[in-house]
Amino acid sequence: MLSTDSALTFAVASLLLIVIPGPSVLFVVGRSLSLGRRGGLLSVAGNELGYVVPIVAVALGIGALVSQSVVAFTAVKVAGGVYLTFLGLQAVRHRRAPVDGPDAAASSGGQLLWQGFVVGATNPKTIVFFVAVLPQFVDHDRGGIPGQILALGLIFAVIAFACDSVWAVAAGAARAWFARSPRRMSQMNATGGAMMIGLGGGLLLAGNKT
Repeated sequence: MLSTDSALTFAVASLLLIVIPGPSVLFVVGRSLSLGRRGGLLSVAGNELGYVVPIVAVALGIGALVSQSVVAFTAVKVAGGVYLTFLGLQAVRHRRAPVDGPDAAASSGGQLLWQGFVVGATNPKTIVFFVAVLPQFVDHDRGGIPGQILALGLIFAVIAFACDSVWAVAAGAARAWFARSPRRMSQMNATGGAMMIGLGGGLLLAGNKT
C-alpha cells in the first residue's frame, strides 16, 4: 500500500511538473482553439485516460522494456507523432467549417475521447517519465509494488486533468470570442491545427532514446 508521505511528495512533484507548459498543454490548447471548450475538455479527459496504458505498462514492467528498446520506442514515437500531425491537418482542412456544423473534424464525444486517448497512450515522453519517476516513490518495504505504481499514476492523471482543464477552458473562451467573425474563426482553427502539426512534427524529429 502506498504511504501517505510518498503520495503527498509525488503529488507536489507532479504538480510542479504539470503546471510548466509542455507538449500536453500545447495539445490541449490546440484542440480547444480548433474545437472549442467542449472539444478541449473531452480531449483532456481522453488524454488522461490514455495515461492508463503507460501506467499499467510500468506497473507490469513492460514500460521499462519499451523505453530501453530502440525499435519499440521509435514505433511508439512515430505512431504518436503521425497521429498528432493527422489531427492537426484535419483541423486545418476543416478550418472554415461552421462551429456546430456536420463537417467538423471531430463532432462526437466518443471521437474526441478516443483521439485524446490515443495521444496520451502513445506519448513517448510520458512513458519515459513514468518509467523513470514512478518507481522512485515506491516503498518496497510495504510490498504491492504494482499497486503502488498504479496509485501514483492515478494521482498524476487526476492532477493533470485538473490543470489541463484550466488551459482548455481558457483557450475555449478565446475561441468563443473569435467565433464572432467567420474570418477570425477560420484563422483560429488553422492556428490550433498548426500547433498540433508542429507538436507532431517535433515528436517525429526528436532524437531516439538510447
